[in-house]
Amino acid sequence: MGTLTVLLQDGIGGLYVKKGEALLSGNEEWIGIPPVHGALVINVGDALQILSNGRYKSAEHRVRTTSVESRVSVPIFNAPLPVAKIGPLPELVARDGVARYRELVFEDYMNNFFGKSHEGEKSLDFAYEK
Repeated sequence: MGTLTVLLQDGIGGLYVKKGEALLSGNEEWIGIPPVHGALVINVGDALQILSNGRYKSAEHRVRTTSVESRVSVPIFNAPLPVAKIGPLPELVARDGVARYRELVFEDYMNNFFGKSHEGEKSLDFAYEK
């Protein structure tokens, strides 16, 4: 839900990102992100998608562990302050001709993110311009 997450994963792996939207069959396709020794994984968060007016897409992801080995990763999260207002940057709205997201207080977004089960909806639906 934040801006960026920087992740150092061990050699075990287990990180998956969702590929696009759910297929017509209702099945979701997940792609494994193989660990690369010494490499950092950068996840774009919802806040950056909102700020970029959709130019950068946040990555829905999950982690699966194995029953054989423990997985260790070191994440660094970057997010706006809860009291900060976030919305598409004016320069991008001017270039795109439309604001795809509304301006909102990040704490309201966090409360929606953590407070609802989303019932199959993306958290970003809360921020769409209506």
